Amino acid sequence: MNPHWISIAILGLMFVLATALPINMGVIAFVGAFLVGTLVAGLNAKTIMGGFPADLFLTLAGITYLFALAQNNGTINWLVNLAVRAVRGHIAAIPWIMFGITAGLTSVGAVSPAAVAIIAPIALGFAHRYGISPLMMGLMVIHGAQGGGFSPISIYGGITNRIVANAGLPLNETATMMASFTINLAVSVLLFVAMGGLKLVRQPVGVDGRQPANLPAAGRAVHGPGGAQIYGDAETEAFSEERATAQGKPGALTGPASTDEPQGERWYQWMTLLGLGVLAVLTLFFKQDIGFVSITIGLVLTLMAPNLQKRALGQVCWPEIMLILGVSTYVGVMQKMGTIDFVGHSVAELTSPLVAALLLLFVGAVVSAFASSTAVLGSLIPLAVPLLQGDVGVGAVGFIAAMAVSSTIVDVSPFSTNGALVLASARGVDRDRFFRQLMTYGAAVTLIAPLVVWFLFVVL
Repeated sequence: MNPHWISIAILGLMFVLATALPINMGVIAFVGAFLVGTLVAGLNAKTIMGGFPADLFLTLAGITYLFALAQNNGTINWLVNLAVRAVRGHIAAIPWIMFGITAGLTSVGAVSPAAVAIIAPIALGFAHRYGISPLMMGLMVIHGAQGGGFSPISIYGGITNRIVANAGLPLNETATMMASFTINLAVSVLLFVAMGGLKLVRQPVGVDGRQPANLPAAGRAVHGPGGAQIYGDAETEAFSEERATAQGKPGALTGPASTDEPQGERWYQWMTLLGLGVLAVLTLFFKQDIGFVSITIGLVLTLMAPNLQKRALGQVCWPEIMLILGVSTYVGVMQKMGTIDFVGHSVAELTSPLVAALLLLFVGAVVSAFASSTAVLGSLIPLAVPLLQGDVGVGAVGFIAAMAVSSTIVDVSPFSTNGALVLASARGVDRDRFFRQLMTYGAAVTLIAPLVVWFLFVVL
């Protein structure tokens, strides 16, 4: 059997195993890299380890560590509280506040499921209290998280930009970021209009005009009866520490924080915001390494309150990092074998480049709806490289933007982590019916989104 097809078959088997079993795909990928590299490609261990992305490891560890610090010192809850107070009784603004907060969290380095785990219980609590469609509210939280997910200092953005740069393709970080945000924002506008959002404009908060004081704490609803049903997404593990941190503690809407979380030290939270601003400036305008800068800022914040932040290192998304690095290492083996070029040229010979691009977008959407979006980005973009090199009718910048959107917007599926979190956080709903609604919407997005982004970013 052709060694290239063997490596591709094993890659597909990895997705199947990670979907069917609660096994981190990164572990499977590292073993796959070793076995395929040595037994199929005849590579030695040193050559295989040459594909290990050390710079990506530093980026992921640094960003998620800094986010954990911001969560622990109350900065995230403080910002949510400020945003909710800002609506001052305008119910129609609440879904957009939740959209904006989750977008902001992922844009500065939060793992998407972690942002949804923090915000979804708050958002669904508002929906239950004020008669807002829980489906609309949950979907806007997810679309917000995905909309901010491709900023240059985010997890998705860092992965995608690194892969594109290593492939020698034209890199336009802003185009990918704006494509993701614009599409998710447009979808959210449609959802808002279609699911009764306009009626909320005339709906008062209540008789006394005050904000509620008894909404659920962030993360509490996630651990309702039976817990969230998470199906096969290796990213599930990445937010376990964030969720545990939030569980059982007062949220941004329920009163003062617990005694072990000194929310009153506002100066420290301002310093955290300043640190995030410095991170953006140094990485975007001065082109400093985001991993080193993140860890440096994190250390400065830790020195200010070492006892408060001592648990932050355990909250780094190590399972997510394992997943991404394992898949990247396996793809590195495939590149050394020549499999990436083989696939690209084979697809190009079978059909037109435009149709081949559309097929890859559909594959990314379908796989990501059940498995890890980060794994899809890490494996399918390299497979598409031969289609994007030279004058073949497929623009690299547009295709990368399309792949970024189609591989992440499908996380509304209840079989993905984000969708399952929304399902678990909903209050006062028929769970079976709500599950069917999420599944129907997820299926529609999986079928429609690749075609739309292909037309907008690849054909046009």
